[in-house]
Amino acid sequence: MLTIFNTIKEIALKIDHAIKTEDLGYSDSSNSSGEDQLKLDVKSDYIIEEAFKNVSIVKALVSEEKEGMLELHTDGKYTICYDPLDGSSLADVNLSVGSIFGIYEGELNGENLVASAYVVYGPRIELVVATKEGKPKHYRAQEGLFNLIGEITLGQKGKINAPGGTQQYWSAHHKRFVDALFMDGYRLRYSGGMVPDLHQILLKGGGIFSYPGTSDVPKGKLRQLFEVMPFALMYEQAGGQAIDENGMRLLDLAPSHLHDTTPCFFGSNYEMAALKALYRIKV
Repeated sequence: MLTIFNTIKEIALKIDHAIKTEDLGYSDSSNSSGEDQLKLDVKSDYIIEEAFKNVSIVKALVSEEKEGMLELHTDGKYTICYDPLDGSSLADVNLSVGSIFGIYEGELNGENLVASAYVVYGPRIELVVATKEGKPKHYRAQEGLFNLIGEITLGQKGKINAPGGTQQYWSAHHKRFVDALFMDGYRLRYSGGMVPDLHQILLKGGGIFSYPGTSDVPKGKLRQLFEVMPFALMYEQAGGQAIDENGMRLLDLAPSHLHDTTPCFFGSNYEMAALKALYRIKV
């Protein structure tokens, strides 16, 4: 696993350089969802693919930017599902973006997610890694080296509210939940980038990130293997929770397709209890 984490560190430095120096415009290609790809999406995907080609313990790669699976090493142990540049459309306005990695052993489901990592490309490069043992570890890059800052623990209650999805398509009960949080003094912190928003909640000690099913996208927008389950492991190991709209642990999900999506909620225990109460989820 250390080899994989060290490879992610090398990847992070290369992607950060690409963000700072390369063309921010659109390419002539589209991703697995039919969306136009930015040149940075394509370049970031290429950087990750090339880096893991040399890591023999990696059996296969699954990219959010491609439809299928790329087989690498038949004797490899792990499959890495990744979003090469989450929030890439924010790069041209100089907001933070990130990369997300889920490391699976065996079938691709939450039960077999053994580790995860994400990188934040902002004023500084930061990396957070998690396994099923211990708290997530937080690193910051300085002069090409990643220094350990410490472990991440969520408080029982926070003050940050990051509500995703187009508001006009929210259900009435979800709108009531979000309104109740603001009435209780929660601060809106939502950039449109999953990585910086969830990172902020983790580092600021708590709160809630929600991306519900909406009338236009009933099954949610965020992808289970690449985005949702890697962060679910982070939040659970930090002492929080990660569930869907029925109260099911996101790590209990078993996607039927590589690009399956789900409604998702991440947060500290107080906010998740409030969500369950308003959604009438039996605890």
